[in-house]
Amino acid sequence: MEMVNIKINNMPLSVPKGISILEAARMAGIEIPTLCYLKKINEIGACRICMVEVKGARSLVTACVYPVNEGMEIFTNTERVRKSRKMTLELILSTHDRKCLSCVRSGTCELQQLCKEFGVDDEGRFDGANPVHEYDDSAIHMIRDNGKCILCRRCVAACQAQHISVIGANARGFDTHIGSAFERPLDSVACVSCGQCIVNCPTGAIYEKDDTAKVLEAINDPEKFVVVHTAPSIRVTLGECFGMHIGTNVQGKMVAALRRLGFDKVFDTDFGADLTIVEEANEFLGRVQNGGVLPMITSCSPGWIKYCEHYYPDMLDHLSTCKSPQQMSGAIIKTWYAEKMGIDPKDIVVVGIMPCTAKKFECAREEFMHDGVPETDYVITTQELIQMIHKAGIVFDELEPEAVDSVFSTCTGAGVIFGVTGGVTEAVLRRLSTDKSKKALMSIAFNDVRGMKGVKETTIPYGDKEVRIAIVSGLKNAEKVIQALKNGEHFDFIEVMACPGGCVAGGGQPFGTNATKEVRGKALYSADKMLSIKRSEENPLMISLYDGVLKGRVHELLHVHYNHKEDE
Repeated sequence: MEMVNIKINNMPLSVPKGISILEAARMAGIEIPTLCYLKKINEIGACRICMVEVKGARSLVTACVYPVNEGMEIFTNTERVRKSRKMTLELILSTHDRKCLSCVRSGTCELQQLCKEFGVDDEGRFDGANPVHEYDDSAIHMIRDNGKCILCRRCVAACQAQHISVIGANARGFDTHIGSAFERPLDSVACVSCGQCIVNCPTGAIYEKDDTAKVLEAINDPEKFVVVHTAPSIRVTLGECFGMHIGTNVQGKMVAALRRLGFDKVFDTDFGADLTIVEEANEFLGRVQNGGVLPMITSCSPGWIKYCEHYYPDMLDHLSTCKSPQQMSGAIIKTWYAEKMGIDPKDIVVVGIMPCTAKKFECAREEFMHDGVPETDYVITTQELIQMIHKAGIVFDELEPEAVDSVFSTCTGAGVIFGVTGGVTEAVLRRLSTDKSKKALMSIAFNDVRGMKGVKETTIPYGDKEVRIAIVSGLKNAEKVIQALKNGEHFDFIEVMACPGGCVAGGGQPFGTNATKEVRGKALYSADKMLSIKRSEENPLMISLYDGVLKGRVHELLHVHYNHKEDE
């Protein structure tokens, strides 16, 4: 790699030729502020916040897109630079809906933070005509408020990175705004509800629909028995917003917080994940042995399901018929657990704490309604849970850890690793492996299954056959694998997670970089190591369920079919 010698704020540096000034500065431990920049996703220099001074240049340059060259001298904090950044912020505010106290992002808004940093105390300096802003609450999972939009286009880039592209910049000049084609509302376009636009928005222009009021209403209703279950990934992401290191496992503190919020019972979605693994492995074996449709593709990511319905309906027969852990959990709670507790299922409210905005869409699907009773009543995201904890005055970091309620307290390592890309595949392989030794377990773990790579491929021996597997995260990569299939490439099993990195990077999680996702994923594998039971089928609860409520009802409670559009 060719290196060049530069100076940043008079500090000599040797950096790779061709990288941006922004990257070079970060390598030197110097932070240049940005609003629009997302590495390898949105590098367009739109916001102009990252302007720096370069010796000999006629004007300030945009650090995120300006490449370094030999002998360059860069200044990131001169009076000229500071004045430029402050003025840019004032100009952004001139067309911004400045109702910060009522904004969902108040306190976590990147624009707000920069205004404070640069001492913007005259927010109305450039006030003038304002465009009429669109407010779109048509979608089940999210709200778009263009009054808070700063045209950074991070949401557009995130949507393009998923190969969806249902939003973009409409009109020109002063009238430029982010919207869908022909200004259609989000519920009438092929949005897959993945929420990647939400986690990348720097302001309150895009955010998940808040279902916390409905959940609190149920908690305060003496006629309702409110049960909450938490997805595997939440335990390693929630703590970030309470001052803890990225990847800190806060499962016990989270359980304590949920009890203080008033939930009647607190469960772990891991038992639903274990059920999914048992059923998915059985279904896969059935397809292999009986000449079923292959490859079988996992079905626990609702964003992927929706993507498949919109863009590749001819692939629906390849989807596993297994419900997601969320829906299996809800089905079991409203049957077996309801009967066990002597409670009418209509009086049980099931709340899922999920990493994904698409889970809101999933729980509202007709396929998961039975006699007017949904399997899961409400889904709140990690971000919504954070707000609930703050509003309740719970001092999260001072809570003593507590265990989940005993009925569903036993979980396995296979269930825990569901939250990271490759985790579902590894869990299935643990189930299929006839060798139960620790050595066999380790061979699965390190056979190209783990890691944040967008597409991973591996081949696993099974009896006298070899099973070819693809592990995919991010819908852009899903499209690549589907096209490979259509071009004749062979796979037997494909895991697809809509969000890049899996659930640890879901649309309802705190925003994180690629490095953040990796740390979160490793934290789930560490949690797996701490558990004595590694395989889903060894969970004692599975035996109770299959000998009880699931006898003769496996397909009814644990499986679902997604119909072709023409059949609807």
